[in-house]
Amino acid sequence: MIQSMTGFGRATLILPEKKISVEVKSLNSKQIDINTRIPSFYKEKELEVRSLLSSTLRRGKIELSIFIENTDVNAQYKINKDLVGEYIKSLQDFGGEKIASGELLSIAMRLPDAMKVEREEIDEEEWKAIRKVVEEAIQALVNYRKAEGLSLDKDIKEQIDTIDRLHNEVPKYEQERVVTIKDRISTKLKDVLQSVDFDQNRLEQEMIYFIEKLDVSEEKVRLKNHCAYFIETMNSKESNGKKLGFISQELGREINTMGSKANHTEIQKIVVQMKDALEKIKEQVLNVL
Repeated sequence: MIQSMTGFGRATLILPEKKISVEVKSLNSKQIDINTRIPSFYKEKELEVRSLLSSTLRRGKIELSIFIENTDVNAQYKINKDLVGEYIKSLQDFGGEKIASGELLSIAMRLPDAMKVEREEIDEEEWKAIRKVVEEAIQALVNYRKAEGLSLDKDIKEQIDTIDRLHNEVPKYEQERVVTIKDRISTKLKDVLQSVDFDQNRLEQEMIYFIEKLDVSEEKVRLKNHCAYFIETMNSKESNGKKLGFISQELGREINTMGSKANHTEIQKIVVQMKDALEKIKEQVLNVL
C-alpha cells in the first residue's frame, strides 16, 4: 500500500521537572533531507535521532523539533551567554542595528535555550524516555502518511482506470483508420501514377509496409501491461514512489507513440485524454513515498 511523503506527528512527555514536546514534519523530496532543532543540552544525541529518522521515514524533507518546557520552580537557571551573544549579533546583521540594545537583549532572551539549567551531564534514563517520545512522534507521522496514502491510492487508481478504459476504445476506430490512410495515399498518388510506369505489386507492398509502421497493436499491449504493473506495484506491501515514477514514464512513452501513429481524429482525442490522466498521475506520484 502506498504512503504519502507529506505528514505530521507530535508526542509529549511529562517529567517531574519538565515537559518535552516532539514534532516531526515531512514534505516530498527525491531523497531524504533531515533538519533537526534539538536543545543544545541534547546535541550529542543528534546523530542517534537522525539515524532513527532516516531508518524509519526513508524519504522526504524531514524536520524534527524538540521543545523543552521546564516546570521545576527550584531549577537553577543561568544565562547562556555565548548563545545570547550570537542571537544579538544575528539580529544586528539582519538589520537590528537601529533597535536599542536593551530591546535586542529582550528579544534574544526569548529565543530558544537563552536560559539554561546547570547540569553536569545527560541523564541516560531521561534520554531513554525522550527517545521513546521521539519514536512516538515518528510513528504518528507514519500513521499520517498512511492515511494520506489511502487518498492518493484512490485518486491514482481512478486515473489508471481512465487510461485503461480509453485504451479499450481505440480498436473500434482502427479499421476505419486503415481505410482512411489507404484512401488518402491512393488519392494523392493517383494523378502521379497515371503518367508514370510502375510496378503495381511493388506499390502494394510499400503501402502494406507503410501501414504496418502505423500499426499501434504493440503499443496497446504494452500500455495494457504497464497499467497492470502499475496497479500491482501500488498494491505491494512496500510503498515505492520511485518505481511508480519509472512506470509512469513508460506509460507516457506508449501513449506518445500511439498519438504519433494515430492519423485519426478520434484516436488523437483519446490520446489527449490519456495524456491528461497521466499528468495527474505524475503529479500525485511525486508525493508517494
